[in-house]
Formats: sequence, C-alpha cells, structure tokens
Amino acid sequence: MSFFGLGRSATKGARAPKRSPTIPDQLSTAADPSGALAPTSPITPGGSPGSRSPASRHSDLEREQRERQGPPPLYLSQPFVKAALVKGNFKTIVMLPKWVDVNEWVAINIFEFYTNLNMFYGVLTEFCTLSSCTTMAAGDTLDYTWIDSNRKQVKLPAPTYVDYVFTWVQNLLEDKTIFPTDSGRPFPQTFASTAKHIYRQLLRVFAHIFHSHYVHLLHLQSEPHFNSLFAHFLAFGKEYDLLDMKDIRGQPGQRVGVGDLWDKWREMGILES
Repeated sequence: MSFFGLGRSATKGARAPKRSPTIPDQLSTAADPSGALAPTSPITPGGSPGSRSPASRHSDLEREQRERQGPPPLYLSQPFVKAALVKGNFKTIVMLPKWVDVNEWVAINIFEFYTNLNMFYGVLTEFCTLSSCTTMAAGDTLDYTWIDSNRKQVKLPAPTYVDYVFTWVQNLLEDKTIFPTDSGRPFPQTFASTAKHIYRQLLRVFAHIFHSHYVHLLHLQSEPHFNSLFAHFLAFGKEYDLLDMKDIRGQPGQRVGVGDLWDKWREMGILES
C-alpha cells in the first residue's frame, strides 16, 4: 500500500518530541535540506570480454566477494538473526487502523522510529567515536557521504554524520507546517516526499549500527529489541512505499550490509516477500 497521492488531513494531539542527546555543537546550514545524503558514485564492476551476459559476470563477482569476506556478519548468524521480541510476521502491526488517516499513521510511526533509534544510538555513542568510526560505514565497501555547500560529497565521521541526520529530522518533527499538531491543520502536499527522505536517512543510521556496532548490542543483550525495531521499520516502509530497494541493497560494488538481512528475514517469513 502506498500513501503517495493521498493528502487527507487529520486532527492531531500535541506531542513533545524528545530532543536528540547527540545534537552537534554546529550544524552545517549548507547541507542539503532535502536530505540528500547520497552514497558515493558506484564502482562499476569490470568483466572479461566474451559472450557471457553482464548479469552472469555480476553474479560471479558477488560470489567471489562473499568467498573473500569469509564468515557472515554476526547479525546474519545464528542465533542472532532470529532474535526478536515479536514473533511471526509484521504485516498486522503495520496495517492502517480503521478510521485513521494514512498521513497521520505515517507521521506517528516516523516519530516513534526516530525516537527509538535515537535512544539506541545514544547508548552506543561511547563506541561510535571520531576515532573508531572515521566514516559512515554501512558495508564492507560502502561509506555514506554528506553533500556540502558546494554540492560535493564529503566523508564525515559517523558521529558527525548521525548528528546531522538526527538534527535535521528533529527540526522537521518540530515544524508544525510539516508535522501538524493543531486541530484542523492539514498535512502539506509535500509530506509524502518528506517522509520518504526521512526514512532514507534513518535507514542509513540503522545500516551503520548493524555494520559497525552490532557486537556492542550483543554485549548489551539488546539484539532482540534492535532486530524487532528494524524489522518493524522495514515492514512499515515496504507497506507504505517509503523505501527504495536501491537504498536497501546498495549499488554494484557498494552493497549495503543490511540488504542481506532483508533477504534473510524474507526467507524466514519475518518480512513479506
């Protein structure tokens, strides 16, 4: 189900968003306000000449990469991949309740995903430092980059990158012209696009935590909570067309680590195929 094109308004009760504990001292006002946290240009895999198709060469490349990488990451290994607080499929959880406006439902869930992800990252800040996470890594060959005032992609340490994302989302949540809280005020026509931008950026924070800090979640015995939060996030994004598969899987040569988790959970029936 997509909520794009549905612009009904709804009555909202006032909310007080939780301020991010990781707000940077200075936020670059030159950063793209539309949330253009784009990955670097994809690396085009080479291939030997011949009659073999590009798809076949790409399949061989991925197989060779998996062989070089060795064992799978912890979040794809047993028993951690199946650790969860919620058993079964998330389909019923994300369905639009009767009589609830779809924009209202999306807004509430985005607020909850942001709040919970913010709290998880707040616990991990002692491990995600300028020295330990010098880039916003989300895969073995993928570092997300920030777009500066000159429209150039620059690599930032993960703590700085996450702070910029959280600050941007926090400001949007507090903007009543985008997330209305007054009775009778409609959602803007651009709300669907804004929601998708937010979702893309929160996905990147999830991806970094899984790639770089899952072992810390295991030490904190928090993997069932985090797995369930992420599965809920993915199921909701798929249901309301908030996720692009290219953001989940990445580009050739720059695969997002959690793309494999998406596939694994679909095989297990946690997410719908």
